[in-house]
Amino acid sequence: MKYSREQIKAAVDSKGYKYFENDNYDVNIIGIRNSDTEGKVTNKFDDTMTISFRDENGEWKYMEYNCTTDPGDDWMENPMSPNKGCAVLKPGQYRGSHKIRLHGGKYTALGQKKDVTVYRDRNKDGTYNFDESTTDTGVFGINIHRATSKAGKTSTYIDKWSAGCQVIASNDDWHEFLNICQTAREVWGNSFSYTLIESKDIV
Repeated sequence: MKYSREQIKAAVDSKGYKYFENDNYDVNIIGIRNSDTEGKVTNKFDDTMTISFRDENGEWKYMEYNCTTDPGDDWMENPMSPNKGCAVLKPGQYRGSHKIRLHGGKYTALGQKKDVTVYRDRNKDGTYNFDESTTDTGVFGINIHRATSKAGKTSTYIDKWSAGCQVIASNDDWHEFLNICQTAREVWGNSFSYTLIESKDIV
């Protein structure tokens, strides 16, 4: 583990975001962008996805997974929207932003259902440009999904796995994460908040 649940909660609280503390799978899905890369397009799964919650007995559970919160170099070089540029999710808390549905019509994931804000990067300079003048808000398919479809395998490079989506590298990790979300859906309904922070926010 890179972090503790308490560190994550403290960082979320410091931003003035909501950290859910009800019993019975009231999940906190919190992505952590790696500040140490200083915005360089590494094309690696060097960020962290976390999920924390109290189970049906009120006991805290905390998991973290290698992921990317950034697009891969393929889409940075060839954006889906060439005129606008590649989408890079802006840190923030997006309440009720996702629901369980098919990703790309193919497999179950968390799909975007409410507005999020992204930076638009189109200069292809090998660096993510977190420029406030380029922000764009809407529903762009910024989903939370897996990389490799092969059980027991972990993807090494982002490549085309993300054009702005939040993507968990390991197939086994993904299924653990999704199973927790599916249990949460049975209790709270099909609506999930997503929070993105930076590793420099954590002390």
